[in-house]
Amino acid sequence: MDIFSDISLVKRIETLRSGVFKLQMGLEQEDVALLYQRIEDAQKRFKESPLSHVASSLEKEVVVSSVFGTNTIEGGTLTEEETEQALSLSPEQIQNTEQKRAYNLKQAYDFIKQISVQEQWQPSVEDVCEIHRLVYDGIASDNPYNQPGALRTDVDGLVTRVGNAEHGGVYKPPQLGKDIRLLLQLLMDWNRQLTESGVPALIRAPLVHLYFELIHPFWDGNGRVGRVLEAGILYADGFRYAPFAQANFYLKHIHQYFAAFNHCRKAANKKHSSPNHEFVSLFLEGMLETINHLHDRVNRLVHIVLYETHLKRLHDDKEINDRQYAIVNQVLKYGTTVVLAELRKEPWYLALYSKLTDKTKSRDLSNLKKLDLLVDLGNGKVAPSFIREM
Repeated sequence: MDIFSDISLVKRIETLRSGVFKLQMGLEQEDVALLYQRIEDAQKRFKESPLSHVASSLEKEVVVSSVFGTNTIEGGTLTEEETEQALSLSPEQIQNTEQKRAYNLKQAYDFIKQISVQEQWQPSVEDVCEIHRLVYDGIASDNPYNQPGALRTDVDGLVTRVGNAEHGGVYKPPQLGKDIRLLLQLLMDWNRQLTESGVPALIRAPLVHLYFELIHPFWDGNGRVGRVLEAGILYADGFRYAPFAQANFYLKHIHQYFAAFNHCRKAANKKHSSPNHEFVSLFLEGMLETINHLHDRVNRLVHIVLYETHLKRLHDDKEINDRQYAIVNQVLKYGTTVVLAELRKEPWYLALYSKLTDKTKSRDLSNLKKLDLLVDLGNGKVAPSFIREM
């Protein structure tokens, strides 16, 4: 069966006041199939990498970067470092709305990961509403009608509009509360139908994301909920890291991301044969880039783990002294490159050598290089030796 042209996978919905809403694949098969295969190959290589050695470190990095990415897209002001700090807080330690936004997004991610691993899980309207409730738990929205977990309802004289001229124009999504609930329910049903027809998660996830945003079922927070929903569909299919890291790709390509929704909507209105191709292709390109980046990151983390193990053994065997051990560990905290002149100004470094001579300082550093723990990069810079393997 050709899932790209199978007419049975098209759902035409007659709404009460919003006209006809059409759910369809709408893709260019050849281009999508090529990207799809490249992602499958990349995912296979990624899963075969030594993930188990660095899984906890990678998980923490992905959570922080994902929350930062999806939060920043929606106007969050925390830096990635501040996001990491916020996620380390307990609920009673949270001090402001920005920290609460980050904390809530992690709760939403944790929720979708927990439920999506259940056997034969597919998202429901109730799941979507719970994601929204978690995102807005204890947070006031700019929209006074927005209530955590509640779909948009009718408000006399109020018309909801989405988008702007910069990203392809303003769109008027369905307005009637009954239409919104109907469309969201049928979108969830359509996803199940696609699953039963053999449409892979890599195709279903962006399609559900796209139509979810076009339905725009909540007063506020649709972008965050839509990205969590997309991630859940992928997570259920065995993609454990990339679904959440994808938010950073969207942030990196934010203008293209926003414009793709309008492009697909307009293409469908003009009855193009593949109206959804731009958004799905953007998603697939993002997944390929994200998985490859994660693969590279795993390799780097493994190098670091092996390096740290070797470093500890040298210290335990007294082949390096406490000062040298401290220096290398501090270099690791800085990253891959350190300017020696700046390192020597640090309080911890000054304390190490407060009663020692410059000759001792030089000898310690020279021995670290001889043992191939540090490499000289020239211009007064050094780095851990594992950078040669990267």
